[in-house]
Amino acid sequence: MKKARVAYAGAIHQACESNGRLKLTDGRIVDEQDVVWLPPLEPRTVFALGLNYADHAKELAFKAPEEPLAFLKGPNTFIGHRGQTRRPLDAAYMHYECELAVVIGKTAKAVKKEEAFEYVCGYTIANDYAIRDYLENYYRPNLKVKNRDTCTPIGPWLVDARDIPDPMNLTIKTYINGKLTQEGNTNDMIFGIAELIEYFSSFMTLSPGDVILTGTPEGLANTAVGDEITTEIEGIGKLVSTIVSDDIFTKGQEPSHIKINN
Repeated sequence: MKKARVAYAGAIHQACESNGRLKLTDGRIVDEQDVVWLPPLEPRTVFALGLNYADHAKELAFKAPEEPLAFLKGPNTFIGHRGQTRRPLDAAYMHYECELAVVIGKTAKAVKKEEAFEYVCGYTIANDYAIRDYLENYYRPNLKVKNRDTCTPIGPWLVDARDIPDPMNLTIKTYINGKLTQEGNTNDMIFGIAELIEYFSSFMTLSPGDVILTGTPEGLANTAVGDEITTEIEGIGKLVSTIVSDDIFTKGQEPSHIKINN
């Protein structure tokens, strides 16, 4: 089952996919364009992996890590499907990262990789935008790069784990304004899903609602204000976001690229 969270008619609803439309838990069936998409869950702790695809590490001229290179993400950064992601005015290189997001379904502590998938309740898509201009050094690797407001669209669906029989063999694609710019497969991860759950649960407790963003393959490209970015993962769906400029957040100013109809 594909599940979602949406805002409709002034309230927040749980919903599921129904023949190309959305069925709300109160029984109403609505069209996709009539709702505001929210992240499909309210994440607890969110782990993100850096350089978890060898081709991506090579693309950035980094050595592939020998141990998971992980960092945490704050709740401020998550937005839903068809949301707007803010590009800082001083950014010269801001790229997308299509990632398989693994959602933990039950408490996990000291889990062996052979049993790791028993702790997964589902999968969704994350676009973990990175602003390379803010990359600092080994001791502060990704705080400014990866935790900007609105810079992690996630969704649109949370797909039940039982509906994804082999999450380690899914095609990943990204499009800028409809043009394919990134293509890879989850089977190219350096540390797979089971290994990551074993790794994190070896030193801390994982809880329901925790999310692991598993990294991205090669194929990065710069984005510009006005670009529509579509990230797609086989069997899970397509996640769309639009890049907007900092200037639309400046009170009293109307940006030239956005028309406001009164």
